[in-house]
Amino acid sequence: MKTYLRLIEFAKPIGPFLAPYLVLITLASIFSLANFAILMPLLEILFGTMKPVAETTLSLQDFELSKEFITGYFYQEFGSIIHKHGQLQALFALCIVVIVASLLANTFRYIAKRMSERLRAKTTANIRKAIYAKVLEMDIGFFTNQRKGDIISRATNDVLVVEQSITQSITTFFRESVNLIVFFASLFAISPELTFFTLAIIPISGGGISYIAKKLKRHSHRVQEVSADLVSVLDETIGGMRVVKAFNGEPFFRKKFQQENNRYVQSFVKEANRRELASPFSEVMGVFFVAVLLYYGGSLVLGNQSSLEPSQFIGYIILFTQVLNPAKTLSAAIGTIQRGLAAGERTLDFLEIPSAIQDHPSCKELERFDHNIEFRDVRFAYDEKEVLKGIDLSIPKGKTVALVGTSGGGKSTIADLIPRFYEPKSGSILIDGEDVNTYSLHSLRKQLGVVTQESILFHDSIFNNIAYGDPNAKLEDVIQAAKIANAHDFIMQTEKGYDTVIGDRGAKLSGGQRQRLSIARAIFKNPPILILDEATSALDTESEKLVQEAITHLMKNRTSLVIAHRLSTIQDADVILVVKDGEIVERGTHDELMQYQSGIYHNLQQMQSTT
Repeated sequence: MKTYLRLIEFAKPIGPFLAPYLVLITLASIFSLANFAILMPLLEILFGTMKPVAETTLSLQDFELSKEFITGYFYQEFGSIIHKHGQLQALFALCIVVIVASLLANTFRYIAKRMSERLRAKTTANIRKAIYAKVLEMDIGFFTNQRKGDIISRATNDVLVVEQSITQSITTFFRESVNLIVFFASLFAISPELTFFTLAIIPISGGGISYIAKKLKRHSHRVQEVSADLVSVLDETIGGMRVVKAFNGEPFFRKKFQQENNRYVQSFVKEANRRELASPFSEVMGVFFVAVLLYYGGSLVLGNQSSLEPSQFIGYIILFTQVLNPAKTLSAAIGTIQRGLAAGERTLDFLEIPSAIQDHPSCKELERFDHNIEFRDVRFAYDEKEVLKGIDLSIPKGKTVALVGTSGGGKSTIADLIPRFYEPKSGSILIDGEDVNTYSLHSLRKQLGVVTQESILFHDSIFNNIAYGDPNAKLEDVIQAAKIANAHDFIMQTEKGYDTVIGDRGAKLSGGQRQRLSIARAIFKNPPILILDEATSALDTESEKLVQEAITHLMKNRTSLVIAHRLSTIQDADVILVVKDGEIVERGTHDELMQYQSGIYHNLQQMQSTT
């Protein structure tokens, strides 16, 4: 129940919806009831038991909300029609009343349905909005340990199940509860004795439905988990399609997907077996109740132990069968809710995961960068494995500091700590003498531009990729950034120029073109601090030359931290730091480090010059 109430929070504000919805479904129920209430006088006309009435004794001016007045006035009017025009005309009038009542009932029901669908769509949108906001809020480390497929499944499959069950149950409970109240009130008006009898036997089915619902929730949770595994395999296959095809990995992934698909089928079938059991169970119990009621009520009528007329008893039975429909709908909704609760729990669990990196409550804005970036005895670990071991360095404003060394030494980790993609285990990182934790994440990252080895682009136009994050960007500014990045010429050769859509992750462009767009994006942002993480290592010689020229333009008058694989690109750096096993083992300019012939930098330089 706690999970259900928390999910209902996403439907707020529900007040403006509830009042008109209750009015509409009440009117729909009343006019639906009228259709069945007319069955009793209809039977009396057909059996010839309705008596003609020559004079009217009841008037609408004397209206009372009572059974006696409503039935008395109704019989009086139709008795008058029989007296004046005959039974056939009275039957025709009854049919007209049935049509009008049905039209009104369905009109009100349709309007109420439109309102409920709007609420359902709004609630689902709020859940998806919350999940997406949570995705954006989480730190980079979270996505390192979390499968993308599981996150996608929570935002799609789980939300869809919640939409089909939890949000739908809001309207189902209100609608069917009103129907039950209206129908039972009518049953009480016809025969309190029979109605009390039915209320006594109905709870028999409650225990069975409750048992099925509990079993259903456990299996529904399993279905959602297996569904997430299935999406993960699909995501891995699409993301690594080049490798899959290059290594003839289709049979392996086909088998892997089939295994997950079979697990999903097995879990789904088990869950469906229990879900579908609720409907036939309630159907059988409904027939059982009608049979018991027929026998008990029929014995009262036949034995003259009740004031019910045969036509009233038949009308009561027909009306009672209509009570079973909302009762069955409610029982089925309980099972559906249990399925939705399993998906809802996964959704809420995800929303409750705290981000490891958040703004401090008393953080301030980093308005500008004036002096330096400093690392003081910074240590960092991935899953208890120490990666950085007491890093001390200073990057003065306007200077270029390069990090070199073998892979896995901790270079990228040092760069990732500045924009707070990760938090250090100990030590501190300062900008202008203040710990970066004292600044808001938004203002801190606003001062930074990042260009990585992997060009991260979006399935959008070239213009929007360069002007990313700026809704008010001007075309001339984007063109200027592209020209500085040596990207303007190839952009103009594309089909639609700056309006060309470049495909998923820039798939329609070459590696060098993608990297130059990434650099153009950094130039457009015009940040005072620049982080370049092996921006040219994956390029061919020609592309590297063009990209390196763009980087040179980008680094002018900026504070830069450069991670380099190719040492020829950082020989002009103000300071070069050699990082090995999480420690800075050498530091100096290119000329200074080359003097140490037994040093790591000298050896790396020699190795690259001979290849």
